[in-house]
Amino acid sequence: MTNPYVINIGRSLGSGGRAIGHWLAQDLDIAYYDREILLLAAKESGFCPEIFERSDEKNNFFRTLGNIIPFVGGGDTFYHNELSNENLFRIQSDAIRKAASEHSCIFIGRCADYVLRDHPRCVNVFITANREDRIRRICEHLGCNEQEAIEKMEKGDRERADFYNFYSSGTWGAASTYHLCINSSVLGIEATAAFIKDFVIKKLER
Repeated sequence: MTNPYVINIGRSLGSGGRAIGHWLAQDLDIAYYDREILLLAAKESGFCPEIFERSDEKNNFFRTLGNIIPFVGGGDTFYHNELSNENLFRIQSDAIRKAASEHSCIFIGRCADYVLRDHPRCVNVFITANREDRIRRICEHLGCNEQEAIEKMEKGDRERADFYNFYSSGTWGAASTYHLCINSSVLGIEATAAFIKDFVIKKLER
């Protein structure tokens, strides 16, 4: 595959989507963007990375903004315009489009499939997993107990869905939104990644 292409991965929390994305990026020798896209957006805009991190895949920016810049919120038009959810999303989207125009890459979340909807060579994938596997993976990753993992899982999915459904024309996690939806519990992380790789190659060859 000599022409640049993009793989966009949506994922439910604890599904192993990030690990699968890493596997694909290494195997295909292409760039990987997860939180890295926040650093690119910060660099392009001149804003500090923390601003993008606090609003990352959440549609509640002004609820957290006061923790970063306490004097915002008193009607300051400049900050309401420059640091609004919509403007931060625009800046992040511009960074995604710029990276996709320069080389083949994988994007994890951040509505990248919608942002790159006009890209001629993209594959959009959604990864989920069985509930018990998701809970176990969250417990292992965060060192928390089962109840805490369940709460984090439900909160994370809710925030990702709200973010995606607000900014895109699709529905987060719905099969009709993606080219491929897959349950990583069926094959395991590496075999799921290999399956996605084969799917990507076949789709791009059509």
